[in-house]
Amino acid sequence: MGGTVPQATDILCFGEPMLEFNQLPRAPDDPRTLYLEGHGGDTSNAAIAAARSGARVGYITAIGCDAAGESFLALWAREGVDTAHVRRDPEAPTGIYFVTHGPRGHAFTFYRSGSAASRYRPEHLPEQAIRAARVLHLSGITQAISTSACDAGFRAIEIARAAGVRVSYDTNLRLRLWPARRAAAVIHAAIAMADIAFPSLEDAETLTGLSDPEAVADFYLRLCPLVLLKLGREGAMLCTRERRVRLPPHRVEAVDATGAGDTFAGAFLARLVAGDDPLAAARYANAAAALATTGYGAVAPIPRREQVLALLGAGG
Repeated sequence: MGGTVPQATDILCFGEPMLEFNQLPRAPDDPRTLYLEGHGGDTSNAAIAAARSGARVGYITAIGCDAAGESFLALWAREGVDTAHVRRDPEAPTGIYFVTHGPRGHAFTFYRSGSAASRYRPEHLPEQAIRAARVLHLSGITQAISTSACDAGFRAIEIARAAGVRVSYDTNLRLRLWPARRAAAVIHAAIAMADIAFPSLEDAETLTGLSDPEAVADFYLRLCPLVLLKLGREGAMLCTRERRVRLPPHRVEAVDATGAGDTFAGAFLARLVAGDDPLAAARYANAAAALATTGYGAVAPIPRREQVLALLGAGG
């Protein structure tokens, strides 16, 4: 278990953290490919984004008894993320991944087979902590890494729902982890049990066969009452059964979109539990996600509240 003192949490995130190696721009006279070491993992990124926006956040996962695991514990301690429910697995490693950049954007290479998080089981869940939270946040990746983690995800949702805790779910589709048909079945079953869904248009094209944002919104609103459709460079769209609002992109000097969608989710949830209405929270999250693309790596560019407010105050 982690060493921080347990605290009441607004948002409890569940998933897999991964040590990140992000490709740096190559110098003209240097043939080497250099990588910046950092931290990643979609729900860990979301937890940090929420914490930097002022929320009280906790994390549920398992990490190895290795240097990567120690690095994550130090990171979460710095960020104020409660690690009371982080398991240490002496027999399995913490996962790692590489990010490369090219004309089609960023690409990921994962080394997570047999990771500590993939060995997570339903009986490991901190049920009392889930019941005490205000929001439980998890993702498609949380459930894709293994059958036991998938079962734990559904069990966590059941515990939250029974306690009146809101459930938030990000599609975050990774086809290297599971076939599209199984991914769609699991992700859509989970979203049907959720209160808030964060599909991306790119994910939705594979999961639903739809490419029009309005049609995608129709699809997910049949499953979930509040949908935040992430449109990448085109911004986002807030969708409820009563209204839809398109949020245009902010003009920033984007260099790396790694973790931008995770930042959107974490920032939105932070503002929602702070009392903002969904539209105000979505506008804030849209600005936070834009700022997250202005630096390299998943965690380092995640903005703090004052940075987001400055961008919003400048009109983007």
